[in-house]
Amino acid sequence: MNFQPALFLAPAALLLISTTGVQGATRPPEAFDLKAIDRFIEASLKENSLPGISVAIVKDGKVVRAKGYGKRSLEDGKPVETRTLFAIGSITKQFTCACVLLLAEEGKLSVHDKVAKYYPNLTRADDITLLDLMNHVSGYPDYYPLDFVDRRMLRAIEPDELLRQYAGGKLDFEPGSRYSYSNTGFILLGRVVEKVSGESFGSFLARRILTPLGMEQTAYEPDASDTRLARGYTTFALSEPESTPPEARGWVGAAGGIFSTPSDLAKWNLALIGGKVLKPESYKLMTSPRALTDGKVSDYGCGIGVRTQGSRQVLAHNGAVSGFVAWSAMIPSTSSSVIMFCNQDGGLGALPGQVFSLLLKDPASVPAIHGSTAVETVKKVFAELQKGSVNRANLSEEFNLYLTDARIAGAARRLKSYGAPRQTEVLSTNERGGMEVTTTRLTFKKGNLKALMYRMPDGKIEQFFVYPD
Repeated sequence: MNFQPALFLAPAALLLISTTGVQGATRPPEAFDLKAIDRFIEASLKENSLPGISVAIVKDGKVVRAKGYGKRSLEDGKPVETRTLFAIGSITKQFTCACVLLLAEEGKLSVHDKVAKYYPNLTRADDITLLDLMNHVSGYPDYYPLDFVDRRMLRAIEPDELLRQYAGGKLDFEPGSRYSYSNTGFILLGRVVEKVSGESFGSFLARRILTPLGMEQTAYEPDASDTRLARGYTTFALSEPESTPPEARGWVGAAGGIFSTPSDLAKWNLALIGGKVLKPESYKLMTSPRALTDGKVSDYGCGIGVRTQGSRQVLAHNGAVSGFVAWSAMIPSTSSSVIMFCNQDGGLGALPGQVFSLLLKDPASVPAIHGSTAVETVKKVFAELQKGSVNRANLSEEFNLYLTDARIAGAARRLKSYGAPRQTEVLSTNERGGMEVTTTRLTFKKGNLKALMYRMPDGKIEQFFVYPD
C-alpha cells in the first residue's frame, strides 16, 4: 500500500504528479481535450500491455469523463466497465481519517488522545497520539513496506496480533520527529474507530460516509464472489501479466481495504472539498501538513498528501495492494480531479500525472498561438539549429538580432551529434508578458535536453534556449 509524495503518486514512500514512468513513445496532449486524452489513455494501455484501466475526470465540479479501458479479467475477457470495482489501496486512508474526525466532531474521541487510552500495552503508548498516526509521524514500523505479498501476508492475521508484532516493539524514530509512511498506524486507527463506535469499521464507514454520499459502487473488504470485482495481475521483468493472490485476511483493513470505481471516488472528492463530509475545522486539520519537532514540514495531512503545484493546492494519494494500483488527485479551488485505477501492479506509471497536469493549466491565461503546436515548433527549430540554418521569418525582431550567425554556427556544432529526438514532450505551459511559455524535453540516445520557448499569439518566436536536462 503506497504513497509517493514526490510530484504527487508505494509502500516505500502520492502518485503526486510524476512525469516519468512506463509510458514510451505515446505523448500526452498539450491541452485539456477529452478526445485527445481518451486517445492517449487507449494508446498507453496498448503500448504498455496493461490488462485494464478505469478513469474519471472531474472539471469545475462536473464529471466530464468516466470510462473503462481494456479487460477486468484476462481469463474471461470481460471488459472494464464504469461499475467495475478496483482495489484503491492506500486511498482508503483518507476515509479512515474522516471516520476518526467524525467521531471527534461528536465528542466521542479526540485526535489528541494518546494511544494508551485504547491500547496501553503498545510501545510508547503514552507519548503517541491518534493525530500522530494519521500524520505518519508515530515511529511505528510499517508492516507493509514492500511492493509484493511476502510469506507473512499469505496467512490470515488478527488486527490486534498485527499491532502487537509491529507496534509493540522498537520504534523507528522518536514520535513527531520524522515523517515515515506506516500502514501500521492505520490498522490501529481502524481498531480505535471500532472500539469507540461499537461497530465494525466497514459498518461505520458505510453508515456515516458511503451511504450518505450515494457511493453504491464502493465496498470495504468485499467478498471475492462479488461479480463486479476486477482481477488483479502482476508482472516481473517484462513478463506477461499473471494473476496474483490478494493479501490474506487482516493484512489490509483500514489501511487499504476499500474497493471502488473512479466515479464513486469522484463523489467522495467533491463531497470532501465541498464541505459535505467534515466540519471546516476538521477539514482544515485533515488537509494541513504536519510540522515536525525539528521545524521541517511534511507534505502530508491526515491520510492525504498536501502540496502546492501550479500555484494551486493539490490533495492527492495513490494506493497499491496485490495486483492493483490506484491514483487520485484533486484541486479544491477548481473542484477538479483525476482518478485512475489499473488492475496490474505498477501499471499506471506516469499516466495519471500527465493527465492531471492538464487540469492545472489555466487556459484563460495562456494565449492561443497561431500555427503549429509547441511540440512541432520545438522539433522544427531544434532541427534547424542542428543544421546551422534557421528560418528567421519565424523569429521576432529582437530574437533575430540576438541569434547571430556565430551563435547559430556554434549551436550546430554542439547539437548535431544528438541526432533526431526519440521523443519530444511538453513539460509545462504558462504565460508571461502575453506570451506562451513552454518547457519541452527532447529525449535522445545520448541523453536529454530541454527547450525553453517563448511565442507571441501570432506564432513569432521571441526566445528559444536549449539547456541540459
